[in-house]
Amino acid sequence: MNKIVVSGKRKTAVAKATIEDGKGNFTFNKRPLTVLSDLQQLEVSEPLIIAKDVLGELKFDISLNVTGGGIACQVEAARLAIAKAVVQFTKNEDLRAAFLAYDRNMLIADTRRKEACKPGDSKARAMRQTSFR
Repeated sequence: MNKIVVSGKRKTAVAKATIEDGKGNFTFNKRPLTVLSDLQQLEVSEPLIIAKDVLGELKFDISLNVTGGGIACQVEAARLAIAKAVVQFTKNEDLRAAFLAYDRNMLIADTRRKEACKPGDSKARAMRQTSFR
């Protein structure tokens, strides 16, 4: 039994994808993908659609566990985790090239994070106001 766990991050959202041999089942936080809106369903299933084009039939099950962040960042983290897991599981360089050609953020995480607030100021970039009277 071949089983791989891969994580993907976006801002504060963390997605862990568990991929193993199976029939092509897919769960998002132990629920079917239909709990998401139509646009989010498409975004999460993009790596699976590309993998189906390159590999043909998908013979593995993917279980996603996503925590933290907002729903948009959770979807992007899930997309990253799925793509990384499928490439690791299949060890297919053509699939890796297809993911990178379609969207670089499918395999390479976006490292941008929220900037820290500076001491004595209200926000990360805002300066304390002064008045000269």
